Amino acid sequence: MPNDVNKDSNKSPAQLIDDKIHTLNDWRGQMLAYIRDLIKQVDPDIVEEWKWRGVPVWYHNGMICTGETYKDIVKVTFAKGALLPDPTGLFNSSLAGNTRRAIDIRAGDQLNDRAFQELILGAISLNK
Repeated sequence: MPNDVNKDSNKSPAQLIDDKIHTLNDWRGQMLAYIRDLIKQVDPDIVEEWKWRGVPVWYHNGMICTGETYKDIVKVTFAKGALLPDPTGLFNSSLAGNTRRAIDIRAGDQLNDRAFQELILGAISLNK
């Protein structure tokens, strides 16, 4: 399978995200799949999109978050993260801006599932 999963434009965003997860073939793919599952548990009807040359994006009445993968991290960026309460301190990146906030996850990191899902719920509420 080629590394660029963007080449098959006949695939749905969900299929392209599936391909991305399988192409990564390491902890990053597993983490992206896990994050996706947590998001879908909160909102089974969430809309998945494929943007910016290979970035999964989740929407509910507006953008919720993105799931970017880099060499050493999986980055989940919340479009309106600066407006979300984060009592457990999940946000650890993009903290200086007035709008976005991100969670950088490295190999071996444990994600606080409940706190993450609360952020998803909060982001959905902001879009209503």
